[in-house]
Amino acid sequence: MPGTLVRQSRAAATSQTRATAVIVATRQAGPVRVALISDIHANLHALEAVLEAIDEEPPDAIWCLGDLVGYGPRPNEATALVQERAALCLVGNHDLGVLGRLDLDEFAPDAAESARWTQTVLRDDARAYLETLSPQAKTEGVELYHASPRDPVWEYVLTEEVARDSFEVTEAPLILVGHSHIALAIGLVEGHLGGGLAPEGTEIDLEDDRWLLNPGSVGQPRDGDPRAAWLELDLGAGRARFRRIPYPVERTQAEIRERGLPDALAERLANGV
Repeated sequence: MPGTLVRQSRAAATSQTRATAVIVATRQAGPVRVALISDIHANLHALEAVLEAIDEEPPDAIWCLGDLVGYGPRPNEATALVQERAALCLVGNHDLGVLGRLDLDEFAPDAAESARWTQTVLRDDARAYLETLSPQAKTEGVELYHASPRDPVWEYVLTEEVARDSFEVTEAPLILVGHSHIALAIGLVEGHLGGGLAPEGTEIDLEDDRWLLNPGSVGQPRDGDPRAAWLELDLGAGRARFRRIPYPVERTQAEIRERGLPDALAERLANGV
């Protein structure tokens, strides 16, 4: 996303004034340190690597922004592991497609093919868990969306226009989104919209401004870095840090090919696109 700053609307300025008070008030209870994951896409090896890294300094909770299945070869195992570990989880568009709640003709051909394959192998317990999930949630003064506040299922937050609209449709001081598979930090900082890609190690001060953060993808990154991505949140200290870790990409690639899924889904994992 371009780093160009744009003028903040009066409504957004009013929301920003409230932001710090809201975030402080909601930090009095509930999890303080959160590991945020998203877009696992049935990539078990990537998920296991991320969870192992998270467990080195265990947070109070793990939150997931959805798309547990689709594209990848291990939907049952990935879903079971997220169900076991995540205190809060959303449903994504690929999950909804596999459940038959979205028309797969709306998906790209490789995505639709992998979703149809997933439908044939998904166990009843995994399906039942996915059926319980929503594409959006509010907790601890934070709003979570699989895609965007304006369209929690489909809309990508990748342009200044969509980012600005996202801040205007909610007064939340912190907005968390997934879906694009691109790690982003977009802020209303001192009255202006700015930000962009958030590579590994990027740290954000959440205390005085409003932020929209995307942790990137665990199982299919698309920002040029093939390593599995997640986000560390410290709601008590008002800090966020973007993280990456390598995983055995070749094992997931082999499993994709063994199951007869489109080869492009294996190839892209090596390049993070």
